[in-house]
Amino acid sequence: MELVENLIQRVNVGDSLTRTAAVRPHQPAVVDGDRRWTYAGLNAWVNRLAHGLHDRGYVRGDALGLASGNSAEFLAVYYACAKLGVVCVPINLGWRPDEVAYVLDHSRARGLVVESQLVGAMTEAVAKVPEVADVIVAPGTGGHYDREPAERRWSTVEELLSTDDSEPAVLVEDRDPLSYLYTSGTTSFPKGVVGSQLTIYLASMSGALESGWTSGDRFAAMMPMFHTAQLNAFCTPAVLVGATIHLLRGFDPEVFLGTVERERITQVFGLPMMFRAALDHPSFAGRDLSSLRRAVYAMAPMPDELIRRCLDGFGCDFALLFGQTEMSPVTTLFRPEHQLSHTGAVGTPITGVQVAIMAPDGTLLPAGEQGEIVYRGPSTMSGYLRNPEATATAFEHGWFHSGDVGRFGDDGVLWFADRYKDVIKTGGENVASIEVEKAVYAADPRVAEVVVVGLPHPRWSEAITAVVVPKAGEVIDEAELLAALRERLDGYKVPKAVVVVEALPKTSTGKIQKNVVRERHGGLFC
Repeated sequence: MELVENLIQRVNVGDSLTRTAAVRPHQPAVVDGDRRWTYAGLNAWVNRLAHGLHDRGYVRGDALGLASGNSAEFLAVYYACAKLGVVCVPINLGWRPDEVAYVLDHSRARGLVVESQLVGAMTEAVAKVPEVADVIVAPGTGGHYDREPAERRWSTVEELLSTDDSEPAVLVEDRDPLSYLYTSGTTSFPKGVVGSQLTIYLASMSGALESGWTSGDRFAAMMPMFHTAQLNAFCTPAVLVGATIHLLRGFDPEVFLGTVERERITQVFGLPMMFRAALDHPSFAGRDLSSLRRAVYAMAPMPDELIRRCLDGFGCDFALLFGQTEMSPVTTLFRPEHQLSHTGAVGTPITGVQVAIMAPDGTLLPAGEQGEIVYRGPSTMSGYLRNPEATATAFEHGWFHSGDVGRFGDDGVLWFADRYKDVIKTGGENVASIEVEKAVYAADPRVAEVVVVGLPHPRWSEAITAVVVPKAGEVIDEAELLAALRERLDGYKVPKAVVVVEALPKTSTGKIQKNVVRERHGGLFC
């Protein structure tokens, strides 16, 4: 009786695929290169994979690693895990072998699904974790592998598939974990964020509702699917409403523009630098991009000059998603109507998320006062995996603590100031690095990218330092830029130095690694 009631009443991300396939069986679901699946075909494939995993011995609560680029197999494994109650552990393809080994060990993964071209890159990590008994190879973009060592069970996704494509009848509770998503570490190994079935399901519904997505939408998925933003903010809502997902292996401006034009894409998600690269591509002016309804960006607000170029060039709405992995991930939406009137803000709370500003003593602050951004809502993580101390700290005072500094305006719009750890303490003053970064963009149009950090200084404790990348073919004069900044910033906020570099270190999702910048230039003033 317990199983019967569970199947009738439960909240399960895998069931969203089941129901979409029943309602829209012939609707295109996934396009991966020359391969295409309808929702009926995708659901049958997922069910065969789920039965194959079950026959292999995978049961509710087991963890399965997933090392894959953007592929149909990634989605199939994710949804098969959801239907079985198996926890999916996506592997960040930018991690070093010791980080991959840590995640496989910490998550207690009993197996790893890996694309064929990544087997070699994963071998060193898997060798360090004897508990990983299964290696399941998915077709990829090439590569060769041997079924060694013998103590592990090797197979392919095709070999694992069952002939049974019926719906798995397995008890899975609403609060059971669906995924362990590991956040990027700076000084230590990453923390495992536990996302439940209920959390991801409700986050998907909220995203679809806020953005008005329908089965007629066609998504271009070019950001990494192992990252929560692409996976949970776009792919799962797309499946929920029955939209079509066009998978791209990565970002190439010509491929991106060609896909939008050829497939009549309506929804895209990328980083500000990607939209800039598309605008600057020689073929941009001749492209028919009229199908686009909305372009979404993340990681950072766009400079005013860039957002105006985007609105004119792409001719569609633009919106910014703000949040973090622990919130599944979206908390606020910087809506199209605010793009030009509130440049630099991060928006208003989405449906189901409560946002507040908190003082260090737990007091909630009124509009206009700056403090830590805190959240409540059903999209909040269950906690950090096997880390009760970090979970207790994150949930202090009955709210989830983001580690971000911000304030609300009188009109309810949230303004992000900086990460707490990125507030620079210089000469007894606190300076938000993001404020200086915005000033650099405004002061010199030749700047393609900038990151502002505090570097050790014998007098100032930390010296504000701007590390800039010039646009292609441009030259930046450090003294000239500093002079322009003195016209825009209070004296104590002006960088002590400008460092010109060819590129900035980034994570696999395009996020600038400020800790690496600090390490590289830490001796500048010493």
